[in-house]
Amino acid sequence: MSDERKAKGERETGKKGAPLTKGGVIAEAAEGPLAEPVIGLEAEVELYLDGQRRWPEHVFGDPRAFLRGDLVHRTGTSYHLPSGPAVYFDKGGIEVATPVIEIAPGCAARAGRSLWQAMHQVRQDLDAWEQAQGHDVRLVGFSTHYNVAFDVPSSDRARTIERIAWLLVHVLPAPVMLLATNRRSTGVGVRPRPRRVEVTVDFTPSPALMIATATLITGLVREVIRWPAYDVARLATEGLPTVEGFSPRPHSSRTGWVANTESYPRNPFAEDVDAPVWRVSDAWRRAAGESRTHLSLRELAAIVFRRFAPAIEAIADPFTLRLMRRIFTGETPSLLELPDRPPEYEDVGRLCLWDDLFPPEVVARSRYERVLIRAIGGHALVLDGDRYVPAGLRGWSEVVFRREGDATEHIFGIDFLVRHLEAWERAAA
Repeated sequence: MSDERKAKGERETGKKGAPLTKGGVIAEAAEGPLAEPVIGLEAEVELYLDGQRRWPEHVFGDPRAFLRGDLVHRTGTSYHLPSGPAVYFDKGGIEVATPVIEIAPGCAARAGRSLWQAMHQVRQDLDAWEQAQGHDVRLVGFSTHYNVAFDVPSSDRARTIERIAWLLVHVLPAPVMLLATNRRSTGVGVRPRPRRVEVTVDFTPSPALMIATATLITGLVREVIRWPAYDVARLATEGLPTVEGFSPRPHSSRTGWVANTESYPRNPFAEDVDAPVWRVSDAWRRAAGESRTHLSLRELAAIVFRRFAPAIEAIADPFTLRLMRRIFTGETPSLLELPDRPPEYEDVGRLCLWDDLFPPEVVARSRYERVLIRAIGGHALVLDGDRYVPAGLRGWSEVVFRREGDATEHIFGIDFLVRHLEAWERAAA
């Protein structure tokens, strides 16, 4: 667009990626990479109605049937809660997904707080629904997905998102198993997704352990992303052991790989976590000067944790860092040391819920969260004297506004909106 057209305040629309301008305000119409690397958490729970497993689609149609308050439609059966997370139905489960949260110290605690407070609202609204309808509703934990931004140029063929997913499925399982799985778990998966890596694990019925898992995954993945090439042969020289006979399997949903019970010579979820039953690669033993041929799952996890400790510590809050260290040293038991899956797993929102263990400053909302809360709340934004009223969201990173006066639509990315956040919040207050 020419400077002359900008000066006239004309608006260009209709072309994907074309700048929207009005009085010097410019935003990109096409959703693209965010300025900041981000994380996001998703949790899936199964619905039991009067003791029977039911698909929520068949019972409710969409989440508006039981969710109270002002909701903003996202896509399909997905609706944003006023606090930012989205609730939707997917293949027989109820899913809660946090908004994108910038990677910074305490980011995993912020994501955990966002997810668990949303789960609390879902449970409260279901309590009201079951009282009104005369039914019993129980939520059973199923899975958690940990999403970490991948921002390597697509032209770099040595560092594709598919290659890093394959590499990570060789690195992540041991520490993630200690932090997030139980005796009935089936695997730790890694899936390449558009502009992100998604790690899939069982639902963890503890906010503290879920945040610890998110912290470890985020720190580890963000460091590995910076490696010059994603080659499994590099692991030994990086001080990372691999288990002899380990063979990742294709992920059960979408593309990707999983370290499951069939991937190992024996079931890692059934073995004693301190029993040295895992034969490690000779390449790692030579590189590490290690004489032992077998290690325990806890020893494998601790080695990975120590290797990535600086990257993990850079984003961890003090409480979570202490918890991880205690689990990897054996001072605090892992869920894998319990005789069975904990009962909290069977009644999410009642037996397990958010537990304010973190200081308020650690879990304070990030700037991206605050932008989305303003948009979901319908708060008008004043730019160059014009009022723009939120009309919806596009993906996780763009807000659709309707300008008062001429009713034209404008799409602003959240990076653009962050620059106006303080004025926006002052106006809302």
